[in-house]
Amino acid sequence: MKTIRLTMAQAVIRYLTAQKVLIDGELKPMFAGCWAIFGHGNVAGLGEALYQVQDQLPTYRAHNEQGMAHAAIAYAKTLNRRQMMACTASAGPGAVNMVTAAAVAHVNRLPVLFLPGDTFATRLPDPVLQQVENFHDHTLTSNDCFKPVSRFFDRITRPEQLLTSLPQAMRVLTDPIECGPVTLALPQDVQTMAYDYPEHFFDEKLHQLRRQAPDTRELEDAIALIRQAKKPLLIAGGGVHYSGALAELDALVTRFNLPVGETQAGKGALPWDHERNMGTVGVTGAASTNALAAEADLIIAVGTRLGDFATGSRALINPNAKLLCLNVASFDAIKHRALPLVGDAKLALPLLEAGLNGWQPEGNWIEKAAALRLQWNHSVDVATTDRGTNLPTDAEVVGAVNRAAGEKDIVVCAAGGLPGELQKLWRTRFDRGYHMEYGYSCMGYELAGGLGAKMAKPDSEIFVMVGDGSYLMLNSEIATSVMLGHKIVMVVLDNRGFGCIHRLQQFCGGPGFNNMLQDCLSVEGGAPKTDFAAHARALGAKAEKVGNIQELEAALERAKASPISYLITLDTDVVNAVEEGGSWWDVAVPEVSPREQVMEARRRYEAFKARQLQNI
Repeated sequence: MKTIRLTMAQAVIRYLTAQKVLIDGELKPMFAGCWAIFGHGNVAGLGEALYQVQDQLPTYRAHNEQGMAHAAIAYAKTLNRRQMMACTASAGPGAVNMVTAAAVAHVNRLPVLFLPGDTFATRLPDPVLQQVENFHDHTLTSNDCFKPVSRFFDRITRPEQLLTSLPQAMRVLTDPIECGPVTLALPQDVQTMAYDYPEHFFDEKLHQLRRQAPDTRELEDAIALIRQAKKPLLIAGGGVHYSGALAELDALVTRFNLPVGETQAGKGALPWDHERNMGTVGVTGAASTNALAAEADLIIAVGTRLGDFATGSRALINPNAKLLCLNVASFDAIKHRALPLVGDAKLALPLLEAGLNGWQPEGNWIEKAAALRLQWNHSVDVATTDRGTNLPTDAEVVGAVNRAAGEKDIVVCAAGGLPGELQKLWRTRFDRGYHMEYGYSCMGYELAGGLGAKMAKPDSEIFVMVGDGSYLMLNSEIATSVMLGHKIVMVVLDNRGFGCIHRLQQFCGGPGFNNMLQDCLSVEGGAPKTDFAAHARALGAKAEKVGNIQELEAALERAKASPISYLITLDTDVVNAVEEGGSWWDVAVPEVSPREQVMEARRRYEAFKARQLQNI
């Protein structure tokens, strides 16, 4: 057996460069790059190894470890999990800074490889700088924080352990069911240790998407259930995108006149103007889709885990409705007492279509869906029009940005009130034109996520819509986008605080407290007005502030023409949100309070809880 002598770090990187994927007939690297912020825990080991392969595996330097991991996550999401990136940071705070991003990847089922430096396996120099010592267990390090937010975790304490660990890591990263973040903690001394690895370990490996056909009996049961339905509603989730089942979904719903509601992750599965697209569903869903969900006798959930925002915390959907879940993961397929149909959507949808030959929903149901769709589209037209308000609403800003976006452009967002307005109001015909991180709803994802999306789709204009609260949490990757030449257009909506939670606080009966800057403890004069345009210019971007929608539309044209990242900021209304659509969301309200407003909110809460219990 031929061997090659490499350090453990060199072996990791050599193995990654050997992983390939076939996309549209073209052989591409599975790992499109490695994000790295070096420190004493990874610079001498992984840093040296990455330097040797810059032509095969480019190394990207970021300004924040969490931010670079968000960029890697957004890259994988934009490319439907077909390609991915790795992230490495030094032992200690640099590594732990990526834990939040690991949770984002875990919740959203997205592949990213974390390679955090770790403390010395030999323990000879302990305690070293930035080492977290545990009094009762010397095997614990701060990297153990990755365990609950990783799909696969290993600590490589001997170079030869890579021979079994790396194949398992790739299995998880490329598996349609287990897909998610993988963490390989790499002690800094072991990174530099050499071993005689078998040469065949580094042979080129081609990864292809595994597709699981549905069980025959489950398929028959699913067809029988659908045939009984008169008022069905199909809910399309992110799994439709990851399966590449867009055409198959279109064929099924068109043939059988099935109304479709989309989740946050599923948005774009059908073009917004498709005759069967009713709009989005749930807490921040369209009035049309939610009305159908409340009356439907069958919900067909395709590629969605039916989280609380999609189901209105289980209080939205008709409690008498049957539920069929088509999902590649049995973990998700059995939720909510559903009849499971476990399998890949691209394979299963045509089988459903063939088995349903001759069936159609009730005629009145088809007509009702069409009428509701027309009403909803009119509501969107009205909400997104420039109404000349003193302070523009989020909806008006969404409308202006949407009109500026081209056919293949992408909007990126994650947290605050904007996800609700965007889910309801953003219109896209491009299947990847809507990029929302709403599994973990991580504040600070937006700007770094926009960078990752741009790296994945360099020919698309990326519009990052972000509130002032999220912007202030994590904005350093603006400088990275300028440095790397990956232009993004940023629209910062400044409502002077955490406006979304302020509205929720008031809905739950509370007074304005600690959300809006004016309601926070501060020195005399209050918090200063942040000059977001000046801040972005200080990071190397172009920027300007506008005062109304007309000025915003003109600024967006300048931003599109700019060769570098461009930020536009404007003051917006903290209160005004689109009232049409949406449903209840379970946010617990105190049973006892001296405030009558809280007690009134509690009574409202209990009424919805009663509806929720019917669906448990």
